[in-house]
Amino acid sequence: MSEQISRHGSWTPEGEALPAVTEEAVITAIKTVFDPEIPVDIYELGLVYAIEIGDDGKVKVEMTLTTPSCPSAQELPAMTEEAVRGVAGVTDCEVEVVWDPPWDQSRMSEDARLALNMF
Repeated sequence: MSEQISRHGSWTPEGEALPAVTEEAVITAIKTVFDPEIPVDIYELGLVYAIEIGDDGKVKVEMTLTTPSCPSAQELPAMTEEAVRGVAGVTDCEVEVVWDPPWDQSRMSEDARLALNMF
C-alpha cells in the first residue's frame, strides 16, 4: 500500500505503533491540492511556508493565499488539512493561514512558472 493510503502501523508488544510521519509524505499529500483557478498545486505555488511534524503524529502547516481576497480562502486550507490527514501516521492536522510574509510570485517553483508561462 502507498504511504499515503495506509494508516495501519505495525504491532508491537506495547500495541500498535503508527508509522512515522515524514516531511516527504506530507509534501506529497499537499501537492495533491490545487487552487481551482490555477493549474498548479499549492506547494509549487509557494503557498506553504512551514510544516511541523510532532513525534505524536500531529502536523501543523503554515500556509498563505495569493491574496487576502482569494476566492478559495475557505477551500484551500480545508483541502490541505484533509490531504495531510490522509498520510500514514498522521493523528491530527492543523492548517494556519498566515499573511506575513506576503506571498509574491518569487515564491513559485520553476515548474510552476513554466506551467503558468511566467518567466
